[in-house]
Amino acid sequence: MPMAFLFHFIKPKVYINGHPIAVEWGRAVIPVPPGDHRVDVYIPYFLPPRLGPADTAVSLAPGQMVELEYRAPVVAFSRGSLGAPPQKYNGMPILIAMMAVLVLLGLCSCLVPLLGSTSSP
Repeated sequence: MPMAFLFHFIKPKVYINGHPIAVEWGRAVIPVPPGDHRVDVYIPYFLPPRLGPADTAVSLAPGQMVELEYRAPVVAFSRGSLGAPPQKYNGMPILIAMMAVLVLLGLCSCLVPLLGSTSSP
């Protein structure tokens, strides 16, 4: 994605049971006590203010470790994905549809002048 470099400057926000956890992009080990936990992740952004929100519930037994993977969406207004790896990038059908519309508009803008110049007066 052309604008994905902006995510280098913006850190994701992670909340466990409503408590903020400081993380960077990449792997993070977050120790939590055994029990049921709610994990919420999003990226603070301009519009929308919470890009790619995703959440999941995790139940941990004593000594258990759970690996979760978060993927930001490819389109700003889609939800992110959070769960056991590997996760997919959400919003791909929307991106493909938007690209198809742009290609179609580009073709139309090239063909209309050509068709107009071939007609005889």
